[in-house]
Amino acid sequence: MTKDILISRRGVIASGIALGLSTLAPIARAAAPLKVAGIHASPVENAWNSCLHAALQAAAKQGVIEYVFSEGVSGTDYPRAMREYAEQGNKLIIGESYAVEKEARQVAADYPDTAFVLGSSGNEEGSNFGVFGTWNHDGAYLAGMLAGKMTKSNVIGSVGAIPIPEVNMLINAFAEGVKAVNPNAKHLVSFIGTFFDPPKAREAGLAQIDAGADILFGERIGTADAAKERGIKAVGSLIDYTPRYPDTVFANALWGFRPILDAAIADVQAGKPVGKNYTAFGLMKEGGSDIVYVKGVAPADAEVAMEKVRADIKSGAFEVPRNMEEPK
Repeated sequence: MTKDILISRRGVIASGIALGLSTLAPIARAAAPLKVAGIHASPVENAWNSCLHAALQAAAKQGVIEYVFSEGVSGTDYPRAMREYAEQGNKLIIGESYAVEKEARQVAADYPDTAFVLGSSGNEEGSNFGVFGTWNHDGAYLAGMLAGKMTKSNVIGSVGAIPIPEVNMLINAFAEGVKAVNPNAKHLVSFIGTFFDPPKAREAGLAQIDAGADILFGERIGTADAAKERGIKAVGSLIDYTPRYPDTVFANALWGFRPILDAAIADVQAGKPVGKNYTAFGLMKEGGSDIVYVKGVAPADAEVAMEKVRADIKSGAFEVPRNMEEPK
């Protein structure tokens, strides 16, 4: 079967990275590369962290930034890592504050000349603490539309990390996509209690399959392993899992960090405050996220209906519901 990669008109999406290369020109002309540090709570092989890491690596390769990073940083060590990178003269620190919101904001307040732009469930704070959310819910909704027409058991499962707003919104969007085309489908949800534990995600997926699910949405790495093991289909999130699971993962809700990174870099280089919410740069209508799927797996009419909604999302005619309540 031929894989049809769908490409956003404003950027190239490959392996979960939305690049929007035309936006790099003003940044690339900076006098010297910006010193940027990445702090990753999980290993950089984790899907979410890999999106950040790949975007940062690409910017470094292009000479836009100098990039140093730490991975697998525990919550207790995270504030210390932030302070150390600030002390080392890094002008922009990229990372996540989901488990250390209060501590991360205190560090930012202690280093007003350093810009911090972190994944967060909260709001921006001051002039130097910016935030971004992982809003690939548009692609998740579209994948749900396909899944809702494919299920034979009328049971679909989702395996997530922790019920924080961004994860909840993603899973809820997938469920809404299913419901839009198949209101009778049942949706199972499991949270594994951590951001990176592939074996645990696999076990959660197997339990859902045992409960009747014949399609799984893998918000976490490891879910597709359960689907592959039992011979059912799965949907990936953040990056393109289809090359890794060619007969299992038929669709992916992609998200790219590069547009967010470019916006933050431009603000720092221009001397502008980064105390803002950068989430919008990652939306589908901005070219920061999309869906990629294998054509011909879902019914033809399901693909046509999904593509119409996809076009409406891009034009602004349709907005996917943003429900951040914990899915039940």
